[in-house]
Amino acid sequence: MDGHQAGGLTRDAGFGIPGLDDVLAGGMERDRVYLLEGAPGTGKTTAAMSFLIEGARLGETGLYITLSETELELRGTARSHNWSLDGVDIFELVPPESLLDEQQQQSLLYSSDLELGETTRMIFEAVEAKKPRRVVIDSLSEIRLLAQSSLRYRRQVLALKHYFAKHGATVLLLDDLTTDINDKTVHSVAHGVIQLQELAPEYGAERRRVRIIKYRGRQFRGGYHDFTIKTGGLEVYPRIVASEHRTAFDRSCVSSGVPELDALLGGGIERGSSALILGPAGTGKSLFSISFAAAAVARGERAALFIFDEELGLLYDRMNKLGIDLQAMQNDGNLVIEQIDAAELSPGEFATRVRRCVNEQRIKTVVIDSLNGYQAAMPQEQFLVLHIHELLQYLNRQGASTFLTVAQHGLVGEMKAPVDVTYLADTVILLRYFEALGDVRRAVSVIKKRSGEHEKTIREFNIGPSGLTLGDPLKGFQGILRGVPNFVGHGSGLLGDASA
Repeated sequence: MDGHQAGGLTRDAGFGIPGLDDVLAGGMERDRVYLLEGAPGTGKTTAAMSFLIEGARLGETGLYITLSETELELRGTARSHNWSLDGVDIFELVPPESLLDEQQQQSLLYSSDLELGETTRMIFEAVEAKKPRRVVIDSLSEIRLLAQSSLRYRRQVLALKHYFAKHGATVLLLDDLTTDINDKTVHSVAHGVIQLQELAPEYGAERRRVRIIKYRGRQFRGGYHDFTIKTGGLEVYPRIVASEHRTAFDRSCVSSGVPELDALLGGGIERGSSALILGPAGTGKSLFSISFAAAAVARGERAALFIFDEELGLLYDRMNKLGIDLQAMQNDGNLVIEQIDAAELSPGEFATRVRRCVNEQRIKTVVIDSLNGYQAAMPQEQFLVLHIHELLQYLNRQGASTFLTVAQHGLVGEMKAPVDVTYLADTVILLRYFEALGDVRRAVSVIKKRSGEHEKTIREFNIGPSGLTLGDPLKGFQGILRGVPNFVGHGSGLLGDASA
C-alpha cells in the first residue's frame, strides 16, 4: 500500500524492513501505539532499531527509551548490523539512586509505587525534551513488575497511550514475555500487535517467524511468515499467495532437447506448467530435469537450478561427462545454480529465493532437485503440500516451467514417495528400473499430462556420454513398471538388443 504525503510525512510509519512492511500492508498507521512482543532472542530490539533508523532516514526524530538494556549494549547491537544511529536518541532509564538504597526507602509506601511513578515521569520528561516522531519503549516487562497488579499495569499503559496520542508520536512498545505470557492487557489497548517467535528444531538452525495478531482498520497479510536475523537487520519472507500474481504469457510447448522424449510428452512441456519426475535413486531424475534447463539455455532463455541433495562440484563433474557443461552456462550468466542447505534454510526463505530469481532475472525454467530435500527443510511443518501448491501456482502464473524431482523408496516393485504431490503437478514422468536379458535397464513413461495428449507407451532409455538416449516404444512386454517384465511379442525392441 503506497503512503501519501500528509503534512510532509508519509501516511504509514514503516519499519524499513520490506518484507515486514509488506505483511503490514504498507507499515504502521501514524500516531498510534503498537505492541511488538516475543521471547528473548526473537529479534525485537533489532526490529525496533530498524524502525527508528528508517524514521531518521526520512528526517523524523526517534527516541529509544530503554529500561532493560544499557545504551552501550544498544550501540553495540547497531554496530553489529553496520548501522548508524545518527538522528536516534537513546534514553537509558534507571531509577534514582535513592530508590536503590534500602535506608532511603519510605516505609509508608511500597518502593514499587515510587519507582512506577518516577519511571513514568522520566519517560514523559524525555519525550517532552526530544519531541520525537517515533518512540520505542523497551520493555513493558519492567513496567509490569513495577505495577505489581494487572489493574495498575493496564492503567499505566492507558496513561502512556493517551499521553502519546496528544503528542503525535508513533510508539512501539516491546514486551519480552518474561513476566506473564498470559497477560493480554496491552493487546486490547494497542492499535496493532506484532508477534515474533523462535522455534528450535531437533536438528539444524533455529527458525523464526512473525505473525500480525491484530491491526485495527487494516487488511494485513495474515498467518505466519518466516524471517531471519542477518547482518543488516531482519529479513522477512512474506508467505506466497499465488492468487495475487497473474501475468499474461504464451502457453507454447518447450522442448527437452531430446526428440524422443518430446514425442513421449506429446510435443514437450507447456510453458507455465509444472512437471514431476518420479523414480527410485539412480534412475536419472536429475538428468531429465537438467536436460530441460540446458535446452532452455540453448534457446537463449535463462534457467535456475535449486539443488538440495548433491554437492555442486560432483554435479558439475557428473554432467560434464554427460555432455552438459553447467559451469560454462553459469559463467555466461544464463544459468543460476544455488546449493540449498536444508538444515539451515526455512521454507519461506527458499520460496523467496525462487521468487527473486523469476522476478529479477527473468528466469522461465526452474528445477527443484529434489522434493525430498525440500521436505527435509521443514521437518516440523505439517503443510508441505500447501507450500508446494502456492509456489507452483505462483511460478505457473509467471509463465515459468517448473521441474520437480522426487526419489521414491525402493528399487523395483511397489514403490512409495515420501510425499504425494502427483495431483499438484501438470505432468508426471515416471522412471523405472527393469530386468531384461540379464541386465538392469531403465524405462520412462508419462502417466499424466493436463495440457494435452501424450504417448501411452513405455520407452527404454540409456544414459551415456551424449546424455539421454531414448529408444522406440517398447512393444510386446508386460510388467515393465513392476520391474520384472514378461516378453509376449516378436523382437524385443530393447536398446542394444541385436534381436530387435
